[in-house]
Amino acid sequence: TAAAQAGRRAAPGPHVPMVPRTWDDSAVASLQLPLAHAASSPRQVGAAYYYRMPVRPVYQSYPIYAPGREPPGYMDSLRRAPPKIVFDATRFRGEAAWIRAGEMIFDAPIAFDGDPLEIARTDLVRSPAWYEQTNVPVTRDGIMPYARYVIRKQGLIEVGSLACAMCHTRVMPDGSVLKGAQGNFPFDRAIAALLRAKVAASGNEEAVLAEERSAHQLLFKAPWLSDDRSTRVDQMSLAQIVTAYQAIPPGVAARHGTGIWSPAQIPDLIGLKDRKYLDRTGLVRHRGIGDVMRYAALNQDADLLASYGGFRPLDVIFGGLPEPTKLSRYSDAQLYALALYIYSLKPPANPNPLDSLAHRGRGIFEREECGRCHTPPLYTNNKLTPALGFQVPARHFEDYDIVPISVGTDPGLALGTRRGTGYYKVPSLRGVWYRGPFEHNGSVTTLEDWFDPRRVDDGYVPTGFKGADGLARPLRGHRFGLLLPDDERRALIAFLRTL
Repeated sequence: TAAAQAGRRAAPGPHVPMVPRTWDDSAVASLQLPLAHAASSPRQVGAAYYYRMPVRPVYQSYPIYAPGREPPGYMDSLRRAPPKIVFDATRFRGEAAWIRAGEMIFDAPIAFDGDPLEIARTDLVRSPAWYEQTNVPVTRDGIMPYARYVIRKQGLIEVGSLACAMCHTRVMPDGSVLKGAQGNFPFDRAIAALLRAKVAASGNEEAVLAEERSAHQLLFKAPWLSDDRSTRVDQMSLAQIVTAYQAIPPGVAARHGTGIWSPAQIPDLIGLKDRKYLDRTGLVRHRGIGDVMRYAALNQDADLLASYGGFRPLDVIFGGLPEPTKLSRYSDAQLYALALYIYSLKPPANPNPLDSLAHRGRGIFEREECGRCHTPPLYTNNKLTPALGFQVPARHFEDYDIVPISVGTDPGLALGTRRGTGYYKVPSLRGVWYRGPFEHNGSVTTLEDWFDPRRVDDGYVPTGFKGADGLARPLRGHRFGLLLPDDERRALIAFLRTL
């Protein structure tokens, strides 16, 4: 689009391609859909502010091994290693080199030991108890691939976290690693373990509780909602908050803008190049590579600077818009490399054959007209569907791609969070064989659970995200396929696993 192309410029150096300007004001202004509560839709900071933030250096990082799996002398070798900055755009020659550099950005942490938003610490990732508490997967080589050791000062080994890889890395059942997929790091269980560790180290539960309540306001507060569930933590004990985090399964996360009551399924980035909307609620439009760069910048904390009808999340910490030199960002070249890497991601070889059962399932898929929403070959129509109870503004039918029918899923994420647009995007079915849990908040673990007709009953207990109380609750939305005979459901699932 014209907005996405505006402000394109050549980065310095003879081997650097034309890099889109990430924070182009006109492109940023049209990037996001309005929220369901339109008056509170985010207004981002301007380019002048954004580009005053210093660029994050990208340091050499190293694998984290589970206890008992480190090579002999590994930590001693890290203590001797000097800090090394590894991203230099002037040295990349050709698209393949840029893609390799993008993988470095994908793996590059932005939070370190002692940072307010740390997820893990060096003492924890070296403790067998942490692995028992979180049940974090490790590779066949014993590597915990979701975070990395980083040397920013010689002799100091830090755990770096909150890289893209932390949420978008999946350890497969055979111990292999699938980058860019719906990840299976137990993100919120790691937060629960960190809170326990902070209390054990300080002995001051009240101070840890106060810090956690402040973090909730920063990450989840939505004061324009009549039921702003983030305020419930003010009446909760630390033990109750820990229990709520502990109840969120891997593959789902209470990411910023959602909450421990409305976590979001972590998206699969493989195939993102063909998607028109990003986020479960379709919050961000995807019109080209520049929008992927902007989306990455937002997710690496820039959206905490936005004003939501006068509420700015970072006000919780700074009491106002902070001096930009106190913050950090990725450079346009770093974000461009990252976006190229994401575009390059390919699905793994599918082990599920299109046998006679799956072939029959394809016929059922066609007969039931599943392709109206999950249209081949992408197996999505790339449209938005209204959440239950959302009245679509007439103008939206002109501006966005909307299926004017609600499939009746729980509207909590779409109407009750800071990311709530009133919509859910129609997901692609490609790659469901390696993904899970399913639904926008990961309520069901398998496809068999999703097509189980009992899930709409009042006494149903979700197999995925249950919530802290673990009580029965029906999953009434998307009833398509629930009335099929058992043999047809099995055939349909067999076909879906071939996609």
